[in-house]
Amino acid sequence: MPPELDQRDTDRDTLAGLDALDTPTVRRTSWWRRLSSSVLPPVVALVLIIVVWQIVWATAVLPEYQLPAPAAVWDSFLQIVADGSIWSILWTSISRAFLGFLIALVIATPLGLLVAKVPVVRSAIGPLLSGLQSLPSVAWVPAAVLWFGLTDATIYFVVLLGSVPSIANGLVAGIDQIPPILPRAGRVLGARGLAAARHVLLPAALPGYLAGCKQGWAFAWRSLMAAEIIAAGPALGLGLGAYLKQGSDFNDIAGVFSAVLLILVVGIGIELLVFRPLERRVLQARGLALT
Repeated sequence: MPPELDQRDTDRDTLAGLDALDTPTVRRTSWWRRLSSSVLPPVVALVLIIVVWQIVWATAVLPEYQLPAPAAVWDSFLQIVADGSIWSILWTSISRAFLGFLIALVIATPLGLLVAKVPVVRSAIGPLLSGLQSLPSVAWVPAAVLWFGLTDATIYFVVLLGSVPSIANGLVAGIDQIPPILPRAGRVLGARGLAAARHVLLPAALPGYLAGCKQGWAFAWRSLMAAEIIAAGPALGLGLGAYLKQGSDFNDIAGVFSAVLLILVVGIGIELLVFRPLERRVLQARGLALT
């Protein structure tokens, strides 16, 4: 074989090997295997927790008013299901959380872009955003009550201060990790200003931005619960936080546990139904997750 043909074959094999390295690995698994690997472990963990809970309650290490039986908590949950109040309780809190989170996205996204791309803005408010992110949002509730009274404005104010810094900092971190060649390529192709932010910065920073949104939702949900617990009143309706406080006021430990479990279920549900699929899709698009 002539040397030039042998060299061409070698180069072709090398390029094919490099292309294979860039190709995302796709492994198809059966639906029952995916179901067992994703559903079975948490179900087993939940059953173990309930069993341990029942054993601790049966040994009477703690009195009944401090640790209720799992059956008592289940009865308390069934009570609000039977009278239909669970739907209004869930709707009050979830609607507030989603609306507050959407407002936070509208505020935090341009704010994050400014902090990431304008050095003066980063120097001025970058440390403030980090400080606000570490500040417990419950600290804002007393001031918000004095400013806005027992109104929805108090709730949304606390939710925004809890979620905006996390979303903005997540976007800043994502933009800081963008390879410099991408913005330069965008400028060469004519992407400047808002076009560069829309078509280059945000798509390239999407993993970090999504992580910030995920953390921002967690902070928004926590802030909402704190605000509903402290700023409870008839004008604000009965949300999950107010339902939790109601159980505490009436010394109803089963109701308290029922409220805590509902808050936990909503948080886990939003994670599994909203953020987990979005995160998986983003990672798969970049060849970073298996299907």
